[in-house]
Amino acid sequence: MAGMTPEPAGGVFSAGSNKAFKQQLNKVYGWYTGGFLVFVVALAILEQLGLPKNWIGYIFLLATVLLYAGIGIMSRTNDAAEYYVAGRRVPAIYNGMATGADWMSAASFIGMAGTLYLTGYGGLAFIMGWTGGYCLVALFLAPYLRKFGQFTIPDFLGARYDGNTARFIGIIIAIFVSFVYVVAQIYGVGLITTRLTGVDFSIGIFLGLAGILVCSFLGGMRAVTWTQVAQYIILIIAYMIPVVWLSVKQTGVPLPQLVYGQQLVKVTEAEKRLIDDPKEKEVIETFKAQAKALEDKLKDVPAALAAERAAAQQKLDELRAANAPADQIAAAEKALAAVPKDEAAAKDAWTKAKAAAEARAKPLAGMPRHAQAFAGDPNGDEKAQKTFYESRRNFLALVFCLMLGTAALPHILMRYYTTPSVKEARESVGWSLFFIFLLYFTAPALAVLVKYEVFTVLVGTPFDKLPAWIANWSKVDPALLSVTDVNKDGIFQLGEMRIGGDIIVLATPEIAGLPYVISGMVAAGGLAAALSTADGLLLTIANALSHDLYYKMIDPNATTARRVMISKVLLLVVALLAAYVASQKPADILFLVSAAFSLAAAGFFPALVLGIFWKRATKWGAILGMIAGFGVTFYYMATTQPWLRSVFGVTSPVADNMWWGIQPISAGVFGVPVGFAVIIIVSLLTPAPKREIQELVEHVRYPNLVRV
Repeated sequence: MAGMTPEPAGGVFSAGSNKAFKQQLNKVYGWYTGGFLVFVVALAILEQLGLPKNWIGYIFLLATVLLYAGIGIMSRTNDAAEYYVAGRRVPAIYNGMATGADWMSAASFIGMAGTLYLTGYGGLAFIMGWTGGYCLVALFLAPYLRKFGQFTIPDFLGARYDGNTARFIGIIIAIFVSFVYVVAQIYGVGLITTRLTGVDFSIGIFLGLAGILVCSFLGGMRAVTWTQVAQYIILIIAYMIPVVWLSVKQTGVPLPQLVYGQQLVKVTEAEKRLIDDPKEKEVIETFKAQAKALEDKLKDVPAALAAERAAAQQKLDELRAANAPADQIAAAEKALAAVPKDEAAAKDAWTKAKAAAEARAKPLAGMPRHAQAFAGDPNGDEKAQKTFYESRRNFLALVFCLMLGTAALPHILMRYYTTPSVKEARESVGWSLFFIFLLYFTAPALAVLVKYEVFTVLVGTPFDKLPAWIANWSKVDPALLSVTDVNKDGIFQLGEMRIGGDIIVLATPEIAGLPYVISGMVAAGGLAAALSTADGLLLTIANALSHDLYYKMIDPNATTARRVMISKVLLLVVALLAAYVASQKPADILFLVSAAFSLAAAGFFPALVLGIFWKRATKWGAILGMIAGFGVTFYYMATTQPWLRSVFGVTSPVADNMWWGIQPISAGVFGVPVGFAVIIIVSLLTPAPKREIQELVEHVRYPNLVRV
């Protein structure tokens, strides 16, 4: 996208050249949007003429990745200002679109509606927190950070808190937060690429990684910015078309946001019917029996393991002796191989299976009623009251962490360094909110429309007549979708389906009965969302290492070309490492993303806000405050989150480590107050910052202040 107009020497643009640049952008992206729609229509026609589905997947993957690669190649640069902040010439509306794409990660595009589908009202915490966070960005951070004029958040910390110690702590936190976040995006890339092409999940991750690297590697922030604008256009079109179609199918109204309420009423009625359905109760009793059987096994693991192994071996021997069909013998061999190898493995497997059976031995497959505000009952017994108050606390804590985390994420705040002026930085926050609103206002409607479709169309269907999308997604990952005839009646009940939130959006076109080309387009939109965020995150990590660590702390005399080259090499290394971690499937997308928000909120928000609004905040106050806030948050996660507990070998009961029942994704609710308290107390106990730093803070906040 660079090179559309000649760049004035030194990267300084006049008002006239900025206007011409914006007009050229309008023309380019207008043609681009029209071209994309024509491309989709052409593929739809080819599908009707017999183009195989797997070819459609390959074409979408190849076309979009090549498009992003083309923008990356056209935007390649070795100029430091262009590489780190896109020459500070991105118009507000386009910076808003780029920020929207940067923000619309795999969690937003793939996971948001899925979370709302599975948790109902509780999922609104994500929408409230993430959207509210941009209000904090607009009020407290974006314009002031733009006035300071640095390239990165660690850069700001080094300048404001007088030295490399605060910068170094900022580098560590920025890398850690961004790495956790980027692993989630690459996981989403692998999921989508696998669905589009049918390749193994691990291979899909590295195929998608090529699309990420070709943009950020070649042109840094300049390439990432113009690619993200293109990606936003794809992802918002891809998100809207299926949900509009589903809305028309169910109600005849093409505005899903307006029919959300009436469909929610129908879903509530369907929930009552399913809760009272004898067949659903039959499934629940079956899962209760499974949980009881597993509980009995866990009472004497050695004896139960020996009995299970002996039974499996006996079954195999009987089939072999009777010359049974090969497929039956193969199944028996597989069952014997699936028997846990030792007592420890058996205990672990049976404990997990028991928990899964107990979770499904509940009405509505363990999902809460969609319109129910919080779990439990404030007027019920002691247990119901405890559940209610914990649920409410967790909802509010999550909103708090997501809001403050949004306002402190390095890859988002970096975007506001790219605008031509402070005024446009503030305007671009408004545009960001608008472009994000388009998707977030639609996600709750999508969740309800899909739930209505499942409750009223899918439930009651004979197993041999279930739609093809169920079998297709079961092949991608049985953990995301599996259907089993638990009560052996040949009819599908809601309790017989285990579904992961990460496939709700991707499967919506198939659920709605749309042509496969729309499924390919939605997958391409999800890929755009994951790639756009991954680009920004990888660039944040590479810049923290090359600009903040290498250039600012190790070799201040390094040439521009050397700094940019080091950034590119580091970006490649970090990307490969993140892809490897993602291939291990460490945790679900939403937890990884939410963890990044809590860590960013606790590590950065107090230091950034006090650094801008309190000139008395000192170097050691900020350093110790960042360490304390981040440390408390990470400690709480490490002792309460299952995957992290296994990594650090924590064996004490989870309940003993939880404070007030707060879930690990909201750990920042403890770290943020600690960070603020430490910065304030230590700052008051240590000498005030240098006079020039205090004057700089005053000038940033009050640029028209005249000192007497």
